[in-house]
Amino acid sequence: MNQRLINLQTWMKENGIEVSFISSSENVFYLSGFFSDPHERLLGLAVFQEEEPFLVCPGMEVHDVNRSGWNYEIIGYSDIENPWELVHSSIKKRNIGVKNVAIEKEHMNVERYELLTALFPSAAFVSAEEKLRKLRMIKDAKELKSIKEACALADYAIEVGCSEIKEGRTELDVLNAVEFALKQKGVTEMSFSTMVLTGANAASPHGNPGATKIKKGDLVLFDLGVVVDRYCSDITRTIAFGDINDKQKEIYDTVLRGQLAAIEASKPGVTAAEVDLTARRIIAEAGYGEYFPHRLGHGLGISVHEYPSITETNQLVIEEGMVYTIEPGIYVPNVAGVRIEDDILITAVGAKVLTKFPKELQIIK
Repeated sequence: MNQRLINLQTWMKENGIEVSFISSSENVFYLSGFFSDPHERLLGLAVFQEEEPFLVCPGMEVHDVNRSGWNYEIIGYSDIENPWELVHSSIKKRNIGVKNVAIEKEHMNVERYELLTALFPSAAFVSAEEKLRKLRMIKDAKELKSIKEACALADYAIEVGCSEIKEGRTELDVLNAVEFALKQKGVTEMSFSTMVLTGANAASPHGNPGATKIKKGDLVLFDLGVVVDRYCSDITRTIAFGDINDKQKEIYDTVLRGQLAAIEASKPGVTAAEVDLTARRIIAEAGYGEYFPHRLGHGLGISVHEYPSITETNQLVIEEGMVYTIEPGIYVPNVAGVRIEDDILITAVGAKVLTKFPKELQIIK
């Protein structure tokens, strides 16, 4: 049995939990090595204190589960079968008393929760999320290898994007060129919808690329990530097309100072709050505090947004092996939108920056 399952079993024994039923694609993958997006169909992993675990999935995916290296029971079901009856039967045959069941409360919908509680009407249901988040928070060597490869491809994507910035090209023109270049490198999935925003659009933290044309004096914001072996990268760079004005330059320099200081502050033993506030104070002291509306960063791994959240109120202590983003931004409507984001690994001595594309202001003439 792999160490991840053993870690979950240890937690279950310590907390008197007889069954953990894991149903999110990301956590099923983390624990089993099998990834699927089953859409409306049920995907689940049942873990017990001592008994053999089982994985339930659509019957059409059983072959893929076997190929993934899963060596335990597989329950494949057809579209005319009730998978919950099969789940109940498989748990029942293990002949264990079920008093406490751990589930992902944030992931499981009400309908599925009601079906599960009907199967075990006398059981109490507890949350598995906190434990799974903590397990996933510290990356092992294999995970880091995939993340580093994803970061290198993200750097390449920004390089391609910069080469595509030309007068009159639209945000979507540049976006399409970036993603096509990545596909030529064998990339099949992005971490999230790629963002290329120019001019006033860059002042929207979660803007939507469209037909806006790039013109001289614009800042062009790229936010993108690449998936490698199910692990994500996430990078943001803001590029100047032609000469920009003094206010835009001031905003850029302020974001960069905050970002570099937060990276320097990221080390084992400090809190997430301290890291966030390091950048936030610099931006506030420069007079732009109200224009930095989001957290400083987020954990990165199987999900592009995962634990921990780097906020000014999070007292979580930073540990070696964490991977998270540092991405301060200033968004002043009709003036400038600037965000600079890197993915960092916490080592024994501090932060190692995994995304390498230059952060000093790039001016494309």
